[in-house]
Amino acid sequence: MPQTLNAIRQLLHDHDLRPKRRHGQNFLHDAHKMNDLVDAAQIKANELILEIGPGTGALSERLLDRGARLVAVEIDHDLAPILERTVERPYGSMARVLFTDVLSSKHRIDPQVIDALGGEPFKLVANLPYNVASPLLMNLLIDHPGMTAAVITIQREVADRLMATEGNDSYGALSVVTRAMCVPRRISELAPTCFWPAPKVGSTTLHLARRDPPLTDDATALSDTARRLFAQRRKQLRSILGREVGLPDSFDPTARPEQLSVAQFIELSGLLDHDAP
Repeated sequence: MPQTLNAIRQLLHDHDLRPKRRHGQNFLHDAHKMNDLVDAAQIKANELILEIGPGTGALSERLLDRGARLVAVEIDHDLAPILERTVERPYGSMARVLFTDVLSSKHRIDPQVIDALGGEPFKLVANLPYNVASPLLMNLLIDHPGMTAAVITIQREVADRLMATEGNDSYGALSVVTRAMCVPRRISELAPTCFWPAPKVGSTTLHLARRDPPLTDDATALSDTARRLFAQRRKQLRSILGREVGLPDSFDPTARPEQLSVAQFIELSGLLDHDAP
């Protein structure tokens, strides 16, 4: 039976646990929003799914009930007995739970997670902890082409950055890399009351479909270029780049980074020396 808010509370109470702010634990309990997330993933039988932050396993159960094979990554070891009860024992070999931080560093996925995925194509389907969403997505988009799609519930501010286009205040390096590698679309908006405890901000469920082929074959260079330019987003290109590169005639040297299209960032990334100190 799907976990209700009362069931989630009871599971934690049974193990003398409370939500931990340091781990970004806001448990999604709204059944309709969880179903929206799972439906958008269009899971096929035996398809490999990566879930980050399963918590008590409420979303995990729904994914497994659709026939997925699940690799779930949970940072909170205290949740081990709950996930054994709700996920590992009932679903057996279809589910594997790793107790680790999905990021071994800001720019690297934990090798345990990579090993568990076994080089297979996979989808990321998760209610992502707010503090991990941006660096995790940047890593997966740049370094892990095996991720064919992502359906994620994230903080609305991060969703706005993922969806932003040039000229928007939310436009930044994450926007550029996302649109170069994926086609993003909004699925639904979630009020704080969809979670327990309720966060102070709203959330959004997004679907990211990986482009095949992507708009660039060097996502690392694109990311480096975008980060460098957006670090000085209010300056003009000629001021940021100086004499380092001769801008093509199609570029306005007085333009600011927030005015450049994804295609222009890609073109610039091919001109800059990424080995320079």
